[in-house]
Amino acid sequence: MTLEVVLASHNAHKVAEFQRIIGERLPDVHVLAYDGPSPVEDGTSFAENALIKARAAAAHTGRVALADDSGICVDVMGGAPGIFSARWAGSSAGDEANRRLLLDQLADVRRPDRGASFHCTIALVVPEALTAGGDEFVAEGRWPGSLSYEPRGSHGFGYDPIFEPEGREVTAAELLPDVKNAESHRARAFTALMPELARVASALA
Repeated sequence: MTLEVVLASHNAHKVAEFQRIIGERLPDVHVLAYDGPSPVEDGTSFAENALIKARAAAAHTGRVALADDSGICVDVMGGAPGIFSARWAGSSAGDEANRRLLLDQLADVRRPDRGASFHCTIALVVPEALTAGGDEFVAEGRWPGSLSYEPRGSHGFGYDPIFEPEGREVTAAELLPDVKNAESHRARAFTALMPELARVASALA
């Protein structure tokens, strides 16, 4: 029996990425896009914001819900942009503007002081109607690396074109999707999440 879970995101790239990662591990779990209202993300951590989104999607749809909150954390900036990564250049700014602002802010910072890491927190929320008392679980993933001087690559989105994973001389956007999906911060968070998601899928089958 297929378990349909809703991903609390309106980002089609993210829905596709989640489906690829989950499908490789749990082929009976299918990820659905979310078309409901977006809650106010007023948490002060990745975990708080992920739970806010997953709870809202579960309440709106009545389905098991997943949500992630992720971002890039730059060492020399004390972990910024962090939870503000998606709107670093302003609430209406796009990926290119966010990348350019971050690179401009680091223009005078040379290696080896350009260390950074992608962080991802994934929240899983099961509505009370599906299981007694409901259920919540949070998983974390971190992908260490550094920032390039200019964007490179076309396979990624967000900050992928300026992030060079540790041990590689290419950016995340230059990695083939299968390689990125196996190594990324989301993949690492999913590794921690999978046993719990498999348990939920089995319980609701």
